[in-house]
Amino acid sequence: MRFLADENVEDAIVHSLRRAGHDVTCVGLVAAAAKDREVLSLARSESRILLTNDKDFGELVYRTGELSTGLVLLRFAAEKGPQKASLLAGILPQIEQQLQGHFAVVTEKRIRLRPLRPTKGNKP
Repeated sequence: MRFLADENVEDAIVHSLRRAGHDVTCVGLVAAAAKDREVLSLARSESRILLTNDKDFGELVYRTGELSTGLVLLRFAAEKGPQKASLLAGILPQIEQQLQGHFAVVTEKRIRLRPLRPTKGNKP
């Protein structure tokens, strides 16, 4: 699976995903300090699922109609990156086939998947 890790996603998560065979690009390396709309555009142009800790992306795709290939919002209570990476590694196999075209909110206890609606005259 192809992911774009937002700047707020811990390195431990990025490394864990790569070890599991996923293609992960980091916003901080390819578009440091990019605005949220630019991050969504980058993910969309590269057909990547955006991985973030930032709730603002949900606002962008649902309230303002920004397009997205797919989003994963991490809402783990764990404070350390390695703990979050371990939690995601356990959850990802359950949802990875459904991430394309969906907004996923992932916590330790719950996974909520919601379809993204194509807007602005285009499809994600």
